[in-house]
Amino acid sequence: MPLRYVVGALVVLGALAALPLGGPIVLAIWTATLLEPLTTRWAKRFGGRGRAAGLLTVLVVVVILVPLVVTGVSLAAAAVDLMTKLRGTKQSSDIVGMLVPSELGPSLEHLNPQRIAAFARRHGADALQTAQAALGALTAGVIGLVIYVFGVFECIANGPRAVAWLRQRSLVPRSAFGRLSDAFVETGRGLFVGIGGTALLQTIVATIGYVVAGVPQPLLLGFVTLLASLIPSVGTGLVWAPVTALLLASGRTSAGLVLLLFGCAASLIDNFARPWLSRYGQLRLPSYVIFVAMLGGIVVFGSFGLVLGPLFVRLGVEALDIWRDRRSARAG
Repeated sequence: MPLRYVVGALVVLGALAALPLGGPIVLAIWTATLLEPLTTRWAKRFGGRGRAAGLLTVLVVVVILVPLVVTGVSLAAAAVDLMTKLRGTKQSSDIVGMLVPSELGPSLEHLNPQRIAAFARRHGADALQTAQAALGALTAGVIGLVIYVFGVFECIANGPRAVAWLRQRSLVPRSAFGRLSDAFVETGRGLFVGIGGTALLQTIVATIGYVVAGVPQPLLLGFVTLLASLIPSVGTGLVWAPVTALLLASGRTSAGLVLLLFGCAASLIDNFARPWLSRYGQLRLPSYVIFVAMLGGIVVFGSFGLVLGPLFVRLGVEALDIWRDRRSARAG
């Protein structure tokens, strides 16, 4: 067997082994890239990239990861509170009837032990699978978090040497390697700064509107607004507009007008913040393509496909451009 086939097979196997953790690794590289200007200054001040990497990793944990964990806990508490209020409504018996299998009976207050045992035998395997899936998701999340934190430290401390190592062993020409590297960095800056920064600003304004208007579960609505902000054209209006309509229809005119004001401000931020943030990070892909790549990435790669999808699309576009430029150069 020719050596190139052996090398190609080993490279593919190595890539497949790293792919399940590709999301945290890519995010760690992008984080280190965005922090590179600060890394350079801190390395001079604190005596080397190693110390700067340690300090910046702690900063990332405190500034990014801790707020994300707190937000996640708050969202979980909001969801539990919402379910509690839902159970307290006068339609709760109907809701319980829909959620609880009929073999347990319509009432939860007079449960038959034999009926419970039969239900457990019938649905115990499903419950065990659900518990295993939840445990697997939690384990994967913890592993991804550990990979991300250590990846940030390693990329900050040894990033330049790692790039040089990859460039020496790359199977593509150095010029093509440079262009693909630039596209990789561009995708991270575009997603983090251009798209993520705009979505975050819109979500903050809309969430403040939910709080001022006295809308229940403002954090939960804010999270949904963050997801909606990624949808082209419609954006945050997909969330705050129906809520505003419900407030006005229920007679809470003042709260509805307040939320309408904040909602319009959140939608208009996209027109002002995106061009300004694009100076620091612009992803050269149409908004619709980015949105489709995110959804397709989620289908193929899970939650981390939100970043892996646009990355692979952007690298694919750059590879096609390189191939086209080479054909044009040969034809000329």
